[in-house]
Amino acid sequence: MKTDIEIAQSIDLEPIDEIAKKLNIAEENLEHYGKYKAKINLDEEKTNQDQGKLILVTSINPTPAGEGKTTVSVGLGDALQRIGKKTAVALREPSLGPVFGIKGGAAGGGYAQVVPMEDLNLHFTGDMHAIGAANNLAAAMLDNHIKQGNELNIDPRRVTWKRAVDMNDRQLRNIVSGMGGVANGMPREDGFEITVASEVMAVLCLAEDLEDLNARLQKCILAYTFENEPVTVGDIKAEGAMTVLLKDALKPNLVQTLEGTPAFIHGGPFANIAHGANSVLATKTALNHADYVVTEGGFGGDLGAEKFMDIKARTSGLEPDGVVVVATIRALKMHGGLSKKELDQEDLNALQLGFTNLQKHIENMQEVFGMNTVVTINEFSADTEAEKELLLELCENEEYLAVLTDVWGAGGAGGEGLARAVVELVDQPSQLTYPYELEDSIEEKIMKIVQKVYGGAGTEWSKKAKRQLRKFERLGFGSLPVCMAKTQYSLSDNPKLLGRPEGFTVSIQDLTISAGAGFIVVLTGDVMKMPGLPKTPSAEIIDIDDDGKITGLF
Repeated sequence: MKTDIEIAQSIDLEPIDEIAKKLNIAEENLEHYGKYKAKINLDEEKTNQDQGKLILVTSINPTPAGEGKTTVSVGLGDALQRIGKKTAVALREPSLGPVFGIKGGAAGGGYAQVVPMEDLNLHFTGDMHAIGAANNLAAAMLDNHIKQGNELNIDPRRVTWKRAVDMNDRQLRNIVSGMGGVANGMPREDGFEITVASEVMAVLCLAEDLEDLNARLQKCILAYTFENEPVTVGDIKAEGAMTVLLKDALKPNLVQTLEGTPAFIHGGPFANIAHGANSVLATKTALNHADYVVTEGGFGGDLGAEKFMDIKARTSGLEPDGVVVVATIRALKMHGGLSKKELDQEDLNALQLGFTNLQKHIENMQEVFGMNTVVTINEFSADTEAEKELLLELCENEEYLAVLTDVWGAGGAGGEGLARAVVELVDQPSQLTYPYELEDSIEEKIMKIVQKVYGGAGTEWSKKAKRQLRKFERLGFGSLPVCMAKTQYSLSDNPKLLGRPEGFTVSIQDLTISAGAGFIVVLTGDVMKMPGLPKTPSAEIIDIDDDGKITGLF
């Protein structure tokens, strides 16, 4: 079997103008970034009001290797196109950190990929760099304000805004800056976060236009005064310059899949510290031009799908017409008690025990969020016929619509069954419902997510979290949605508690505010905003030859 990059390099791509024509996007509304990439002029979008059907792809709680959710999303888009539907996919941009680390990119895999693969996984159209530059401009202007007299009475011990770089670099998590004497600023504890975990990334992905982007940036809290009052981007007058840096990054990117399906790849917020979905603008642009749009939420349904509904959909007016829940036999066996080393072994008992995890995710989509749902079993080579038959039988017994899918090995052809099921699914009426109301207190919102979405019994609050709760209520943030930051591997906040745990409590360690993005982040454990590289990073095998051909990129 060829590697992902070998498959991608073997395909003759269509010029981006031809891809745009499939969606009736005029050439004058494209801003070309070479032959195979373009940004969409935002002014053009204001004239289009037709809305396609939106399909959200989510998954069960994944194994560390992932369950192929992005691959299924891409393959489903190709399959819908193969059966004659005017289709687009709308996904997040990969981050350089995971690309050079261990996880890899976010462009699918096998024969269900977004291309040009090398560009997409590296600098692409420069969005990540623009977001990092805007973030770091705010940091520089804040420290400059402190250095130049500190008119706002900022407490250097209460600076919350981190600098950003799109690379896994644990050495930068906690640093001391401003050393070297008076001329070099005020010495203080500082740190970096990866660009995709920054609030600027979340703001860009939720902004509706330049005006909204500017307004959201103004609200971002950078620090607190000696009186413990917030200091915002607007207070240091940085929002205009930050918006200028982001004016092109705000425009959605258009590329294609291996099978020539139009793909809007734009924005990449983390799904544990932020809302984990591509930009509102990219999704709406796709819906304006395609009859069927496939998008996804990061990690499992308890993280990405919950935040898609409670944050992205609620604040933007978007509403999915149907949900695809991706399951794998190997992950369900892990939820049934097998170790990672045993997942290639047939074990019908473990599969049946682990099925409870899938049940909970289906219940969430159908009963908590009111969504019509289809299960797709993403096939792996180690899956046995007995295991596939058992899983389909378990789904049938619960009256779940379930379809086997092999888009990694067969591309769109391996997803045609899923595509036909999705077409029938989204024609059925549905009504998005939420587990909490914005008028609920912050504590009530958190409790309702824990009980309704996770299946837990309650919460335990640290003293620090309680202090932050009172502070945010005093500052008037009580009506914001909450963004739960927890492990992706379990429905609980304990990554080792697999399957469908019950009776557990979720530990609320801390609360932080993303005032510009418009949500309160609830930290339930050690969530890293700056990952580190593994012992053997992927960067060690990435290279380029004398002809400019890249190798080792998955």
